[in-house]
Amino acid sequence: MQNAFELSVVIPLLNEEESLDSLFKWIVKALEGKASSYELIFIDDGSTDGSWDIIKSLAQQHKEIKGIRFARNYGKSQALHAGFKLAEKEFVATLDADLQDSPEELPEMIQNLKNNDLDLISGWKKKRFDSILFKNLPSKLFNWAARRVSGIKLNDFNCGIKVYRQEVIKSIDVHGEMHRYIPVLASQEGYHKIGEQIVQHQARQYGKTKFGADRFFKGFLDLITLWFINRFGKRPMHFFGLWGSIMLLFGFGFTLFLGIDKLYFDTNARLITERPEFYIALTLMLLGSQFFIAGFLGEMVLRNTRLTNRYTVKENI
Repeated sequence: MQNAFELSVVIPLLNEEESLDSLFKWIVKALEGKASSYELIFIDDGSTDGSWDIIKSLAQQHKEIKGIRFARNYGKSQALHAGFKLAEKEFVATLDADLQDSPEELPEMIQNLKNNDLDLISGWKKKRFDSILFKNLPSKLFNWAARRVSGIKLNDFNCGIKVYRQEVIKSIDVHGEMHRYIPVLASQEGYHKIGEQIVQHQARQYGKTKFGADRFFKGFLDLITLWFINRFGKRPMHFFGLWGSIMLLFGFGFTLFLGIDKLYFDTNARLITERPEFYIALTLMLLGSQFFIAGFLGEMVLRNTRLTNRYTVKENI
């Protein structure tokens, strides 16, 4: 087959029993005659409906299907991490299971990635079928902030449909709520060739969204975390030591001022502890010392431990 490709499709899901059968048929139709081989990896993130039973039934009928069932809901990042570990094909795609992402976009995205020698390509839902007030506007603000902080010129960081080369997803550690920033994580690992392609967004057919309004607040906090790790993650003492030094310098400066002033100018009976400058100096020196301790601890942790993803797999197929 001309321009054929090998593809792993990672599909995290939570309570999507109504859409799974339709999604499977849609993916098969989209990849038929275009992929030389493919595998579909369903990650059941603690569903309480019949999602896992449907996945098991599909896996018994189709050898291309793999599945992992978590013991409880760990979140989309952990689900993607588990799927990435299991993926074996040359290219790896992610899709949401709610039928809002179109699998028909995948062959074109892979061809775009290959033609332009990209490390990953992200979808852009330019036209969305979501609430303008509660999703569209906050999403635009969130993406603007992400572009400013990361320097990566993507219009839709949180789009569920993306395609990666296998070596990219094997090199990144998706944890916490960092699934929104996989392009940023990849860039920090040296994979800077990041593209974007406009994709169709479908209206939700079944159920309701699993993400609340708090996801944007969490997203901004995660963005700050990424900025800090990118800037100071390898040498935390550069941050904590700098601010600790500044605080200690000012603290010792106030102390020296108080001592000289008491010895040569303020010769009355007032105690140094009665002056506000004393408490400013004391606070600055305590904070400066704590910042230095935090920097040392950060350096020790960095040298002796590493982040790990934790989740309990209940079943797999």
